[in-house]
Amino acid sequence: MAVLQFELEHSDAKSNARAGRVLTDHGAFDTPVFMPVGTVGSVKAVTQQQLAEYVHAQIILANAYHLFLRPGTEVLSVVGGLHRFMGWDRPLLTDSGGYQVFSLSGSRKLQEEGVTFQSHIDGSKHIFTPEKVVDIQRIIGADIMMAFDECTPYPCEYDQAAASLHLTHRWLQRCLAQFNQTQSPYGYSQNLFPIVQGSTYRDLRNASAQFVSSLDAPGNAIGGLSVGEPAEIMYEMCDICCRILPANKPRYLMGVGTPWNLLECVALGIDMFDCVMPTRNGRNAMLFTSKGVINVDNKKWESDFSPIDEGIECVFSNKYSKAYLRHLLKSGEILGLTIASVHNLAFYSHLMAAARAHIFYGDFSQWKKDQISILQQRL
Repeated sequence: MAVLQFELEHSDAKSNARAGRVLTDHGAFDTPVFMPVGTVGSVKAVTQQQLAEYVHAQIILANAYHLFLRPGTEVLSVVGGLHRFMGWDRPLLTDSGGYQVFSLSGSRKLQEEGVTFQSHIDGSKHIFTPEKVVDIQRIIGADIMMAFDECTPYPCEYDQAAASLHLTHRWLQRCLAQFNQTQSPYGYSQNLFPIVQGSTYRDLRNASAQFVSSLDAPGNAIGGLSVGEPAEIMYEMCDICCRILPANKPRYLMGVGTPWNLLECVALGIDMFDCVMPTRNGRNAMLFTSKGVINVDNKKWESDFSPIDEGIECVFSNKYSKAYLRHLLKSGEILGLTIASVHNLAFYSHLMAAARAHIFYGDFSQWKKDQISILQQRL
């Protein structure tokens, strides 16, 4: 078993953007990278074959909270982990469930030991402790596991953010202790990433990033952002973290975001992203394209027989027209959800690959500036 390795291949001269390569026991992925979200072991409306062949997804994300509730750890243990269960042989990351517990604020009880919550499926009561969350992710079999943390809302009072941060740090130490005294059940390496918290307070983010850096984990994550704060504040918090988190480890910004968010954060030094936006918005007729944002539900696209997006390399984007996709979505056809989701995910993959190429070429900063003005256009 080989512990995750990060190879820093090139850095941009005019920003903190960098291109790298992460090596896991299920293969490598290039950075910057966008990870499609497969919460319950499935990216909604998209097959694993489509993810590999058309989206060119190198790594995907699943969620420990949801998989714990259904199908449950017993099923996953018997089959040999989520890779085998879902037929995915590439790298896999699992979120710890901290954000899901945060979103269940009406039906949870937070204590030093952990969080007691009610299942959103059947109302049954469960407790997540740092130790249990590590054990769940061990059984899921993720290549990259996330520490259990508390995600604060926005806005958040300073005292609440500080207390939450200290709790997250204590939980992190318990996660690490449990991780270090357990083994991967399937014979390959698993890696635990700590998460920087601190809401939107500079000193708390600084302190958390310093603490996380001191642990010398194989990679580090930034959480608690994209929860309602203005984009400029998110960028400021990311910048603080990236200036402290070690440059020789991958940096993962959780739950972000729009294509322009991704490019701005790549410029700050972020390597890994995930977000439900491309699939969720696609299912609701919003398409991200190389020329701007399209609401394909609008009547103006009813007789537009041009391809969805000729600017990216994806059969779904090049073969099907805007008019046809609009017709499918208006008709409630499942195929429409698939085409829109595959296209948006393929666009995100294309954007990260292009960013990587321009980092190597040496003109990333100017390219980013030009791209953002294009991508934000409403067509």
